[in-house]
Amino acid sequence: MLKKLFRALALIIVPFIASVIIRLIYATNKKKFHSPPSVGDEPIIFACWHGELLMLPYLYSKYRKTPHAKVLISSHFDGMLISKTIKYFGLGTIAGSTNRNATRVLMQGIRALKEGYDIGITPDGPKGPRHEVADGIIAMAQKANAKIVLVEIKPTKFWQFKSWDKFTIPKPFGTLNYYSTLPIDVASLDVQEAKILIKEGLLKHEI
Repeated sequence: MLKKLFRALALIIVPFIASVIIRLIYATNKKKFHSPPSVGDEPIIFACWHGELLMLPYLYSKYRKTPHAKVLISSHFDGMLISKTIKYFGLGTIAGSTNRNATRVLMQGIRALKEGYDIGITPDGPKGPRHEVADGIIAMAQKANAKIVLVEIKPTKFWQFKSWDKFTIPKPFGTLNYYSTLPIDVASLDVQEAKILIKEGLLKHEI
């Protein structure tokens, strides 16, 4: 009972506090966007590593002044916290992962893309292995005929957890470097070729 109460309170309090902290981090850092000026108007899959996702909403807002996106988030408790946090940035979610409930999640993602939503995805999430691309992003892109924008977020000052993904939290008063690609088309590639392309594209600017 106490655990349920604690979780219920956490789902109310933590996302709001987290959203404030994210905004403060962004406001107190310099920003450098090493990115194309546009990614077009078609629905896009935005991909970044799980450990770098904290500041992703601000890269997305560079391209979409009115947010219209759904992010694939784990259905576990920590995923619920993330889901409620990103709602403060106007982003929706699809609960699940491309490892568990893969077919259902992929179908929801494909449907969302065809309905005009952008999709946010961590190719190595929700549980790793770190920096290894799962099949889901490729299947989603190919079946929905959608292109992929690869995103790296590299702060000059940061804390890094000892978690599987080495989750990174930028410190204030540094510089947030956002790197993103032009939309990549994987329609003609086999799964292994697409995995290599995505992995290499997300590892160009290692901290």
